[in-house]
Amino acid sequence: MKLHGYFRSSAAWRVRIALNLKSLKVDHLARHLRKGEQRAADYLTCNPQGLVPTLEQDDGTMLTQSLAIIEWLDETHPTPPLLPRDPLARAKVRAFAQAIACDTHPVQNLKVLNRLRELGMAEPAVTAWAAWVNTEGLGACEKLISNEPGPFCFGAAPSLADLCLVPQLGNARRFGVDVSAYPRLLRAEAAAKAMPAFADATPDRQPDAE
Repeated sequence: MKLHGYFRSSAAWRVRIALNLKSLKVDHLARHLRKGEQRAADYLTCNPQGLVPTLEQDDGTMLTQSLAIIEWLDETHPTPPLLPRDPLARAKVRAFAQAIACDTHPVQNLKVLNRLRELGMAEPAVTAWAAWVNTEGLGACEKLISNEPGPFCFGAAPSLADLCLVPQLGNARRFGVDVSAYPRLLRAEAAAKAMPAFADATPDRQPDAE
């Protein structure tokens, strides 16, 4: 398989963690987002949205959207599981993951920030916007798992929730957010970072890191 991504993309980061946890090897194909390589004609045939990641299977099938890719990986390579078997617990994990992947990350990603710049917003205001989005989203996530057992977001093993959390905390720090306000999230992050699957997926360890 091939993973089209970018070292700093938090969506691609999530998928890298999942692949590592499943002990799956892929070829990494970099699409430099700041250079616009995700909008190249050849890549748009892979992913019409012009976003990363895209997981290209051996038969040429393309899978897009990080959560869909991760759930496909979980269904086709079920060990270790990334979603609980209990339907209610599974819904809670998905809700947490979607709070990040659907309502927080997309509103502060490069595409949106570049559009704000195009509309004339000054760079300090752009950064302040991204920080506000992260503060709002992570504050809600802190409450969502405040009563959940640890050390991970939902218990003793990492789940889809942790795969979304760790990259988003990385984003928040990059935009200057004081993440010490989220002790429960930091507890889950610390447990995740102690695992090689998470450590090896960080942006600084990727072939295209700058």
